[in-house]
Amino acid sequence: MIISDIADGVLRGINNVTDTVTSPFQPTSIRLGVTGLSRSGKTVFITSLVANLLDRGRMPQLIGAASGSIQTAYLQPQPDDTVPRFDYEAHLGDLTAPTPKWPDSTRTVSQLRLSLKVQPRGLIGTMSGPRTVHLDIVDYPGEWLLDLALLDKTYSEWSADVLDRIANRDAAQSYLKLQSGIDGTQSLEEPVAQSLAHSFTQYLRTARAEGFYDCTPGRFLLPGEMEGSPALTFAPLDPLDSAPRKSLWREMDRRFEAYKSRIVKPFFRDHFARIDRQVVLVDALGAIHKGPQAVEDMRHALADILGAFKPGRNAWLTQLFRGKRVERILFAATKADHLHHRQHPRLTAIMEALVGDAHDRARFAGADTQAMSIAALRATVEETIDHQGQTLDCVRGTLMDSGKQAAFYPGELPEDPTHLLNPARSGAEKWLDADYEIMSFAPAPLTLKPGDGPPHIRLDKAAEFLIGDRLR
Repeated sequence: MIISDIADGVLRGINNVTDTVTSPFQPTSIRLGVTGLSRSGKTVFITSLVANLLDRGRMPQLIGAASGSIQTAYLQPQPDDTVPRFDYEAHLGDLTAPTPKWPDSTRTVSQLRLSLKVQPRGLIGTMSGPRTVHLDIVDYPGEWLLDLALLDKTYSEWSADVLDRIANRDAAQSYLKLQSGIDGTQSLEEPVAQSLAHSFTQYLRTARAEGFYDCTPGRFLLPGEMEGSPALTFAPLDPLDSAPRKSLWREMDRRFEAYKSRIVKPFFRDHFARIDRQVVLVDALGAIHKGPQAVEDMRHALADILGAFKPGRNAWLTQLFRGKRVERILFAATKADHLHHRQHPRLTAIMEALVGDAHDRARFAGADTQAMSIAALRATVEETIDHQGQTLDCVRGTLMDSGKQAAFYPGELPEDPTHLLNPARSGAEKWLDADYEIMSFAPAPLTLKPGDGPPHIRLDKAAEFLIGDRLR
């Protein structure tokens, strides 16, 4: 596979070699990738994780914090001079202001280095004294990760896949009508190419808003400095056995290949292929609320995401001669604070079922994967109320649209995840026996004691799985 070929050809360079062959007393680094599907809360996750590693009073399940192995933590300048710094201070300011607000979402790659002084346990730790562990957190949009699957496709294959997948979607009908009236064998006219690309981009934006996750190419949604370039001015057309030179179809084919070579491959080489540990954040509750089709689409997206990884354990010879492998991958269902804690095991079970097949493949390759339900910043409190003779386990928070406090009951998730996954796989349009609701809560005002980070749900457990083995 092309992805594997690229990954195998990527070496970490001299720094990577020295990390793997020097003594355990030298500083070590962990490169943690953080990504997620739309509206999953990447920025909040990183901000809260860093704040809770700096002030570890709310991190009892992080063994290095509970045991006292982590002596101190501090922010340092990031090592990559050409990558924007994750604006931790501004995002924390948004969340801790007198009237807090959610920070802006991820729109490009950014990075932050957090250094921790760790006193190892045991004889070696007694002899060596404290050591430094650098945690390099890399934040990138999930849409870009899904683009990695394009590397294994031709323009013709990609066009056929997309047109087949969107054929029955209402949001795509405008684009489908436009492209059906165009002859790909005719000579390229730039206004036609631009019209197609614009219409297809509008479809992608609508599809993402409606809860679909297969919204690639991802840079169409987050173009940045590439907006308007030929590499972002293409769209799927009905496949052709052949097309003349300088035709619209041939130019679309060329631009698709340019997108892969100029945008997707550099991202893989410069960022993704260097990751040691990875967390993929998923708004599973949002997909469940939108219905079976959104759940099935999310399941396919998660499989594509894990398929983009190069999982396996990092032995020093493997690093030196074959490039890096992702050792641990966490799939985290976010916004667990939208449910009473009694339902958290059900949400986790649904998450495990969604990534079940991919989980087995990753473990076979030597990587550890885990599913979990978390809230990086807790915005609600739990409350039990009586309603029409029933006792309901609710959550109470401040509503985003009105600013008012309200108690909310989202519905009962099934104990058996197949009650959701089977209708999704069979193409059901709606849930037959239940309605699942979701509300948008604003962050709650915070009053933090000295030594405490922001309140959360299982962020310490997530950190222990991802990096805990390096912090004790």
